Amino acid sequence: MRKVLLALLLVLGPLSAFAATMYISDQLTVPLRRGPSNGHKIVNAALPSGLALEVLREDSAAGFTQVRTPNGTEGWVPTQYLVSQPIAKDRLAAATKRIETLEAQLKSTRENYQDVRGARSEVESRAAQLTKENQRLQNELAEIRRVSATAITQYQENKQLKTDNESLQTQVTQLTEQVRTLERKAMLRWFLAGGALVLIGLMLGAWIKSRPKRSSWA
Repeated sequence: MRKVLLALLLVLGPLSAFAATMYISDQLTVPLRRGPSNGHKIVNAALPSGLALEVLREDSAAGFTQVRTPNGTEGWVPTQYLVSQPIAKDRLAAATKRIETLEAQLKSTRENYQDVRGARSEVESRAAQLTKENQRLQNELAEIRRVSATAITQYQENKQLKTDNESLQTQVTQLTEQVRTLERKAMLRWFLAGGALVLIGLMLGAWIKSRPKRSSWA
């Protein structure tokens, strides 16, 4: 009787198709089954936390969702174990990588600025601002580490973190362009100064040659 009812639910229950991606939550490993119930045969005994799955359809009455794994295996998993964004561990790793990239860019920018003596004060001031922003991002990252072990509620914070990183990258690009402009101006000033010295030398030589020679009989 239970099998008959289950078959009716599978046929008449609301089945909806999706073109989305869901993820195994970071709480446990989940078995992949052939059908939308715990009585169906297990296809994969333990889908790991954080695994990205392609959603094919959902059986809301049975509480199961049909998915496809990255290697093409299809099956059903309990809908309660699916979340709509990567787990905190993966988002934390991505945020850490962005921080490391930013630190490398900041270090490179500081080294380039050392050769521009005329803009040293401005560069050091901007570098200090970048360092301050970097420290703020590191503080936010530490906060994400603190809360990620118990809940996945950091979407807005990660979105703001990405915006801050993009803003800092834009500032680094602008500063690099300013340095190049200062270098070009410095070279132009040296070129003009050298030309002026050559011109003065030529004028001085012409003036000396044009002076009348004094007679030795005078």
